[in-house]
Parts: sequence; C-alpha cells; structure tokens
Amino acid sequence: MIEEEFWNNLKRFTNARIGLRNSGTSISTADQLKFQLSFAEAKDAVHKELDEALICEQFAGQGLPMYFMQSQINNKFQFLYRPDLGRKLSASSVSLLNNLNTQPSDIAFVICDGLSPTAIHHHAFKFLTEFMSKNIAYTYSSLSVVRYGRVAIGDEIGFLLKAKLVVVLIGERPGLSAPDSMGIYFTYNPKPGLTDESRNCISNIHKNGLSYSQASEKLSVLVCESLKRKISGVYLKDRPDDYNLLIP
Repeated sequence: MIEEEFWNNLKRFTNARIGLRNSGTSISTADQLKFQLSFAEAKDAVHKELDEALICEQFAGQGLPMYFMQSQINNKFQFLYRPDLGRKLSASSVSLLNNLNTQPSDIAFVICDGLSPTAIHHHAFKFLTEFMSKNIAYTYSSLSVVRYGRVAIGDEIGFLLKAKLVVVLIGERPGLSAPDSMGIYFTYNPKPGLTDESRNCISNIHKNGLSYSQASEKLSVLVCESLKRKISGVYLKDRPDDYNLLIP
C-alpha cells in the first residue's frame, strides 16, 4: 500500500508510464490496454488528413484572408517518406502567392498539418486567437494553410508574402502521452534554403503541456525581440527575465 501511494503521488506530476502494475511476469492487462490505446491514437494522428472545412469554420470570423495550398507532396504515404518535398511549395501554390500582390507585413502565419493534423484541429485556432488578441500592434499577412507541409516550407511562404517574420504552427510527431501536440517555429527574414539554426521553436502545446496563454507569452516576447534586434534562431535566446518586458 505504501509503494502504491508513492507511485500515485509521482503520477500527479507526469504522464509518463511509471509504477506500472504487474500481472505475473508481465504488466497488468489494464496497463497493457492503455498502452495499446495510446499507440493507436498516435498512429491515427499521423495518418489523419487535414480537415480544411473545419479550419475554414474555425477561422471564419478571424479577419485574416486565408489561402489553402500544398507542398510538393501528393499523398500521405509520400509525405512520410519524402520530407524534403514537404519543405517546398507546389508550383500552383507558388503561383497563388505570387499573384496576391502582397504588401510587406510584420508577421505571416502558416498552419501546417505536419505529423499530427489532429494537433492543428485542436489547437491552432485557439492559440492564434490568444496571440493576436494580445499583439494588436503588428501588421499581419494572410493566413496560409498547407497540406503535407514540413517546418521549412514556412520560410518560402514568408519570403513570397514579404513578411519580416514567419510563424509556423505545425502538428508535432505524436508521442504515447500526447498525440495532439502542436509546435511553433518562427524565422526572421525568411527565405528558401534556411536551416534549423535560423529558427526558434516553442513545443508541446497541448492540454497537458504548455497552455495557450503560456505559449502566447513566450512567442510574444521572442517576436518582440526578434523584430527589434532583427535576428532569430541560435542568436535569439529564450531568457526568463525577458518576460517582464512590456509587449506591444
């Protein structure tokens, strides 16, 4: 009983599989079934398709022009095996952006399905609503929604939209405790060909991870510093003292 209480207390602080019960030489049936359910949820999240109709419905009153586009990937199987093609826009999507006659802006938002469209369905709208309501001083470009997109595709979109900074919301690789975790990546002065050291990342946005308000505060501080200092990536650090700054 004492041992059970010990593990139950620890479980209040983590979703990790700790203190699993035994049944003979194996774990208990209940814990085994929970593991299989989590594994199935993670697989479902990866193979789920982006629900464009749902995103249209969610963002209908947001006020940003919204455009749907696609990477150079044609299907989910190809997406999983050719990440390089997921980093580049299709020819039709490039043409779409080139014909928008876009004016320069501070921030361009990009939503990508990534490895968990479920995360985008659950969190993208709520997070952006939180962030934009607290950052009204910036100018925003149109909202780009990309099917079969990887992180780096945002740099090409930000470049074509003439944005000072691109912010990519993307479904992260599902784990056994979080099949719907969303990540945020942003790049100052985006352009095709940039690599990971040019970007900053805020990860683990889900019900048991970072809240929308916490992630919004982090992004607000980093975006403010990025635009002021004209840097991002390894040159821009997430420092706790910065959270005392006044955000525009």
